Amino acid sequence: MGIENPIHLLFIAAVALIVLGPKRLPALARALGQAVREFRASLEEGSGTELEGDTAPAADGAGEPIAGTVQAPEQGASDESR
Repeated sequence: MGIENPIHLLFIAAVALIVLGPKRLPALARALGQAVREFRASLEEGSGTELEGDTAPAADGAGEPIAGTVQAPEQGASDESR
């Protein structure tokens, strides 16, 4: 699939002009361009933070159980009961 011929682009542009009208088409194109610019900026910003190797230290109590949860018995405890 895809656009194999420039005539397809002209056809799509003509349909958009007929459906949207000449007054709303420039505003739509501006909004689309702004959205693409914001998307690219966010991609560049996101990829920049990943490359820095941002590693945060673990929060205090990361290994502590959550209150009200049941923990599984340790493996050494099951061997002693046999």
